[in-house]
Amino acid sequence: CKKNVIFAVVTCIFFTGMLIFSWRDTQLQNNITRKLFPQATISSPAGELCRGKPTQNVITTLKDNRTFIISPYFDDRESKVTRVIGIVHHQDVKQLYCWFCCQPNGKIYVSKAKIDVHSDRFEFPYGATDIVCLEPQNCDPTHVSIHQSPHGNIDQLLRFEIKNRKAETFSVDFTVCISAMFGNYNNVLQFIQSVETYKILGVQKVMIYKNNCSHLMEKVLKFYIEEGTVEIIPWPIDSHLRVSSRWHFSVDAKDIGYYGQITALNDCIYRNMRRSKFVVLSDADEIILPLKHPDWKTMMSSLQKQNPGTGVFLFENHIFPKTVSTHMFNISSWNTVPGVNILQHVHREPDRKDVINPKKMIIDPRKVVQTSVHSVLRAYGKSVNVPMDVALIYHCRVPLQGNLPRESLIRDTILWRYNSSLIMNVNKVLNQAIL
Repeated sequence: CKKNVIFAVVTCIFFTGMLIFSWRDTQLQNNITRKLFPQATISSPAGELCRGKPTQNVITTLKDNRTFIISPYFDDRESKVTRVIGIVHHQDVKQLYCWFCCQPNGKIYVSKAKIDVHSDRFEFPYGATDIVCLEPQNCDPTHVSIHQSPHGNIDQLLRFEIKNRKAETFSVDFTVCISAMFGNYNNVLQFIQSVETYKILGVQKVMIYKNNCSHLMEKVLKFYIEEGTVEIIPWPIDSHLRVSSRWHFSVDAKDIGYYGQITALNDCIYRNMRRSKFVVLSDADEIILPLKHPDWKTMMSSLQKQNPGTGVFLFENHIFPKTVSTHMFNISSWNTVPGVNILQHVHREPDRKDVINPKKMIIDPRKVVQTSVHSVLRAYGKSVNVPMDVALIYHCRVPLQGNLPRESLIRDTILWRYNSSLIMNVNKVLNQAIL
């Protein structure tokens, strides 16, 4: 009996030792694997799936203070990749790595990123950037961390959810992306008129990247959010970089141009890639007005039939100076609301010789890879210039040809075809949101 007890104790000690040495050997092997093969798959401890620090910020600064992450998106149009929309310093950021968390086992896979700074940087040191990583095989990662090295502690890295992972059916036909609302924006009346015209034309969603605006404008936005028309993306880019309100570094030497407009536009495309049939890239003072069709849906159906395989439709911008007005539609209840009454501005500037009118776009987001402001940089489909007799952009703003006499302007009342519905709808918003 005594011998049996001694044998049992020795056996117990032996197997305990074996388990300890086996665990230490596994940990040592994992460390060696991490150092020798940074792209290898390494298991996380049970119960700690998708480790890292979750972040919900729209703009997140990495530790290098040269890389800013907006959001990662799943993109399988060419190969299975995660495309991270971000902003980087075009010279200082040389390498980045994607740390993927694979489900359902929580394994970590590290992949070197391709850093693709968009070509339309306009000489600013920071620019819109795609940080692209191949995803691991047999893995559908739900989260990713971005790091300067393939080595490190995953628990110390920020974790981002990868959007567009699930297939969706289109919830809307048209989404308008307004890239940057800034400068204590207070053009309340024109904004309401624009949104109500968008709705008449067939828009279901207006997405605004908002830096700041006036208190009165906040009330209007709150109304539209509750109505379900507007979605706000907070855009505190000036908390991270010195921003310019100009388009080129030569006229305002800051970190990034026009409040990061191009980055916002690209994020808006990917954000709506699986939920909107078309995305409209324009500003709040611009309206694409169809001349041959009653609304955008019938216009785009016609344009697509005439131009099969086209993913980008470009529309000419035409200036209707707010300095030239008509006495028509001088509605007294609107006079106390700050902003421009577009119904009173129906004279447009003539085309200038040897000057190409800038364009804005209606795109199929699934066919666009990268966009600038007035054209796409990379796309799968063709781009088509829409003739002015089909549609034009009504752009009511300060004149570009301020010295022209009134008789040299072209009277164009195309906007008035919507005046009855527009007046009624604007009054409704003013009564419910402001008065």
